[in-house]
Amino acid sequence: MNFPLIMLILLVITGGIALLDRFVLERRRAPEAQGPWWVEYPKSFFPVILVVFCLRSFLVEPFKIPSGSMIPTLLVGDFILVNKYTYGIRLPVINLKIMDIKEPQRGEVMVFRYPENPSMDYIKRVIGVPGDTVTYHDKHLIINGAPVKMEPNGEYTYVESGLNYIYSRRFTESLGDHGYKTLINPEVPDIQLAGVRPFPFRDNCTYNDSGFTCKVPDGNYFTMGDNRDSSSDSRYWGFVPERNIVGKAFMIWWNFSDLTRIGLSIE
Repeated sequence: MNFPLIMLILLVITGGIALLDRFVLERRRAPEAQGPWWVEYPKSFFPVILVVFCLRSFLVEPFKIPSGSMIPTLLVGDFILVNKYTYGIRLPVINLKIMDIKEPQRGEVMVFRYPENPSMDYIKRVIGVPGDTVTYHDKHLIINGAPVKMEPNGEYTYVESGLNYIYSRRFTESLGDHGYKTLINPEVPDIQLAGVRPFPFRDNCTYNDSGFTCKVPDGNYFTMGDNRDSSSDSRYWGFVPERNIVGKAFMIWWNFSDLTRIGLSIE
């Protein structure tokens, strides 16, 4: 469901009826006479729809986390807020940038339109920016030849698909100005080569059983999930074009299963 498009259609309809009443219908009614229901209802909803549309389009938009690809940073069921203007002002619906503000930085958590199906929103961590060479070898990240700092941080278990318990090792990773937790499952191969699909600039990447190396092309970003062995990300479907960016995730505002997560910032 394209919610921004639905909001735009409602905004146009209610706004059009409000203008029609203001400049045409109102003049034909007797003084103090009430307008018909099909005029009064849209007029009353128009200001609300306008405020919601502007807030979601240019300031903050809520999202719900549907999968465990960003565990332990984000859990299934987290409701998050995304800053829509951090990476520039964009026109709603068509997502065309009209004003530059800041480019995505390594280590930031970004929401974007899934390159293979732009009607879907994905959330991952920015690992490589344009011009970077990203290497993932034996489950260690290397950016432009420099290993990313990675320190053990205990163990982590979670339930996946009913009663399937997943055991992982937790690490603290530092990338750019950001420190965050990642999960590594020692029983899973470094990369599932069968899952790598054709994608634009595929020739920029080389794969083998122990990992891969990708050169990030101009105007694109390389993203990965914090749950490294349970994430469909740039390793498999390619780079994120700049035009697909939605915004920067910055806060968890609700979780029905764990109220202690309310208000947590997203590192």
